Amino acid sequence: MRIDKFLWSVRFYKTRTLAADEIKKNRVAVGESAVKSSREVKTGDLIKIRKNQIDYKIKVLDIPKSRVGAKLVPDYVTDMTDKEQYEILKMRRTSQDYYRQKGLGRPTKKDRRAMDDYSDDSNAEGMDNDDWDVFFDNNKQDDED
Repeated sequence: MRIDKFLWSVRFYKTRTLAADEIKKNRVAVGESAVKSSREVKTGDLIKIRKNQIDYKIKVLDIPKSRVGAKLVPDYVTDMTDKEQYEILKMRRTSQDYYRQKGLGRPTKKDRRAMDDYSDDSNAEGMDNDDWDVFFDNNKQDDED
């Protein structure tokens, strides 16, 4: 099986096109050498993949016939990635600002409606309809003068 199809089959990349693009960028190697998308994968190959700023190492146990379910992936590959690489990934995720806590950030539609109801109520409290009529009548008189 081609390496781009294999990486897609074992759910390392979401699409086969993404897998092929990463291979073209020399982010995938078998053994110590970079490969092309057409490289055939064999049982026992050690594949090194640079993804999410860490280096993954996987060993091919078997070749799937087609894309497999997430629960079946361990039947086809063994993760041999160093523990330090996962620690680096965890540290980067916690240190980045764009990972926000649940419930923070942009308000939901319900939140926006509650804010709109609150702001509409607070503006209307100070003036009656009569006050608005007087306000607009005074402005008309000022414009005529």
